Amino acid sequence: MPQHSSRASSRDAPPPHAPPHLTPDASLHLTPDFKPRVTLILGGARSGKSRYAQQIAQQTTVDKSRRQAPAARILFVATASASDDEMRAKIQRHRDERPNHWTTVEELLDLPGVIAREGPRHDLALTDCLTLWTANLLDRHGSDRSAAEAAIASLVAALLTPPCNLVLVSNEAGSGVVPSSAIGGTFRDLLGEINQRVAAVATDVVLMVAGIPLVLKSAGNPPR
Repeated sequence: MPQHSSRASSRDAPPPHAPPHLTPDASLHLTPDFKPRVTLILGGARSGKSRYAQQIAQQTTVDKSRRQAPAARILFVATASASDDEMRAKIQRHRDERPNHWTTVEELLDLPGVIAREGPRHDLALTDCLTLWTANLLDRHGSDRSAAEAAIASLVAALLTPPCNLVLVSNEAGSGVVPSSAIGGTFRDLLGEINQRVAAVATDVVLMVAGIPLVLKSAGNPPR
């Protein structure tokens, strides 16, 4: 667990709009009366969203006998498929970056099932990412919108009653170049809808820009 060094007084207090469960260095402290939270982390490519999500997981602590101890029960849910050499290399790089004591589950489609089965046995579950999950939905269901809608509704229902703290990573794809193909446009629109529906039920929503977290929503309340 990273050590906290003393900083200037301006660094000691959380930023004005920081979620109440996050300190400036993204640590999360779980007390006995702590209710599970759902945090959505959005950002463009190479914005630092995955790194920030892992920072939250790595710095999570639990209250045991009036002392803070590193949470030993971190679940990483990977939605990537090793479809080519580049993706295989990326998956391996991400595996190497994760602590050895984390549990890793690779699941392309059934995120609600993983949350239900594995969530109660963990303090925090990190899903990276909803972007690939959206691509997997399109690959499986194609133009069958009713099947995709059922999968999305199932995920939202799982997030409404989280068995543990949940952190989900997704791309903010709507700010980029307009897709040149029909399937690209379908993917962008579906991902945008999924992001909106997850954000609506999340307790916290963070937008990453150039490695800097911008809090859009905290504790279920929109910023004033």
